[in-house]
Amino acid sequence: MAVPKRKTSKARRDKRRSPNMKMAAPGLSICPKCHEPKLPHRVCPNCNYYDGKEIVAAEA
Repeated sequence: MAVPKRKTSKARRDKRRSPNMKMAAPGLSICPKCHEPKLPHRVCPNCNYYDGKEIVAAEA
């Protein structure tokens, strides 16, 4: 069984993990109905419309 001879330094450990830290923010599109930012290909959380149709009934 392989056992490390020396403790892995914080610098070496963090260098190995660095590619995961390069995540970018998701791209946003503008809702054509209410003009609020939303994720593309998703129902607008503000007006509940997708592709010009109301998907989720608005709560009264």
